[in-house]
Amino acid sequence: MALIFALSSVPDLRSGLPPLWDAVLRKLAHAGEYAILAWLFFRALRSQGVDSEFAAILGLVFSVVYAISDEVHQTFVPGRNGALLDVVIDALGASIAALVVSGSTYERRTRRG
Repeated sequence: MALIFALSSVPDLRSGLPPLWDAVLRKLAHAGEYAILAWLFFRALRSQGVDSEFAAILGLVFSVVYAISDEVHQTFVPGRNGALLDVVIDALGASIAALVVSGSTYERRTRRG
């Protein structure tokens, strides 16, 4: 979360690539960082004994709430703006992570049972 906050505080994160590639790279980074965040929330919750499916859902919810707060934060950074599309992309990344972790725990349970 601190890394996301720090990167959101940088006024210009352009990569120097052609505009289309820059946009694609940045959107993939958005999805990836929120997938990792959802996975980390999942791991933290599981370590506290929270059920796998519930931990995956909470990880997704916490990640989306943080994505919203991050976009609000960006509205206060000169040269940056908050974008609903970025929240959607962040939520997509977090959703993919939640599906992967809940699917893998479901598969492990069905193999045992």
